[in-house]
Amino acid sequence: MIRILIADDHAIVRGGLKQIIATTHDMAVTAEAAQGSEVVDKLRSCEIDLLLLDMTMPGISGVDLIRRVRADRPTLPVLVLSIHNEAQVASRALRAGATGYVTKDSDPDVLLAAIRKLAEGGRFIDPKLVDALVFDKHAGDEPPHEVLSDREFQVLQMLAAGRSINDIADACALSAKTISTHKMRLMQKLGLTNNAEVIRYAIRHGLIAE
Repeated sequence: MIRILIADDHAIVRGGLKQIIATTHDMAVTAEAAQGSEVVDKLRSCEIDLLLLDMTMPGISGVDLIRRVRADRPTLPVLVLSIHNEAQVASRALRAGATGYVTKDSDPDVLLAAIRKLAEGGRFIDPKLVDALVFDKHAGDEPPHEVLSDREFQVLQMLAAGRSINDIADACALSAKTISTHKMRLMQKLGLTNNAEVIRYAIRHGLIAE
């Protein structure tokens, strides 16, 4: 039996995932988490075989959370389930230590296949992203945000989602001054001048949902 921790801040999403998993005979949801700190706590207190992880939750999230999980549980399969269907987002998650990546608009059969493959020690990339991930590595027209550091990329996503500097600082456990510096650098690198342009850029490149 594959014991799964579902980490997503939306109760409806967690409920839907539990219903999908309940249709199987070889896996079960044994724990849930709605924010990053809960993920870390549950992994330490519960017997888990696989983490099904949303990239954007309150508190520590995204690349930072994947790295924290990887440090605590180096061999635990981490399957990212994300609204982001942009290859660069998936690439950063995989570089941080995720072992699989599936988008939330995938067919349930794709999700279940991914869980089984990771539980067997394999890796899984959403079929819709495979070509983009492979060919982006060889293309000369990488999107501008590829030059951002992981932290700058995270700040870009959170700014585009409407979160304030102080909110981002709390979530990342950094000072507001540090986040402001990351904001200034990412805007310089991308040639953006205000928050509205940040939001438009993120939507245009599929980094947030419209």
